[in-house]
Amino acid sequence: KYAEALGVQKDELLLSQPDTGEQGLEIADALVQSGAVDIIVVDSVAALVPRAEIEGEMGDSHVGLQARLMSQALRKLAGTLNRTGTIAIFINQIREKIGVMFGN
Repeated sequence: KYAEALGVQKDELLLSQPDTGEQGLEIADALVQSGAVDIIVVDSVAALVPRAEIEGEMGDSHVGLQARLMSQALRKLAGTLNRTGTIAIFINQIREKIGVMFGN
């Protein structure tokens, strides 16, 4: 009801909750390539967990996986977004480390 009160046409809204970051970005890429959407919102980048991290063991180190995933996806999406005129919005979270100040 809240979305409707804001003017969202629920029958026009596509919602996806993929299992992995790769899957989510592939869905976004397919939608953009189809030209069927005007805007894509990914909420949140922090929730785009790479497949290797999901399939790995707790405590395994996966340094830089998410950064590489996003870098590759954005390189792939940039041209298609430009060609189709689609807008992409990626929402992320600010996280703080306890005891760390001024970005250290």
